Amino acid sequence: MTPKEKAEKLLSEYLIFFPEFRNDLEYDYNIESAKTCALIAVDEILKEYWSHDTKRRDWWKEVKQEIEKL
Repeated sequence: MTPKEKAEKLLSEYLIFFPEFRNDLEYDYNIESAKTCALIAVDEILKEYWSHDTKRRDWWKEVKQEIEKL
């Protein structure tokens, strides 16, 4: 899975699992809420990799960048 695919998957999972993020009338707000949740999750993962597996850490950094682009 590419970092972009992972970013899209994380975002879609937050939109699916949190009904309050699926209100069509507030679509932009909901995407931003889902992005915020996904970024928090990725930041927590990055904290775990801060000094260990640099390849995985770099991959997760790319995922974070892709989430920010969405």
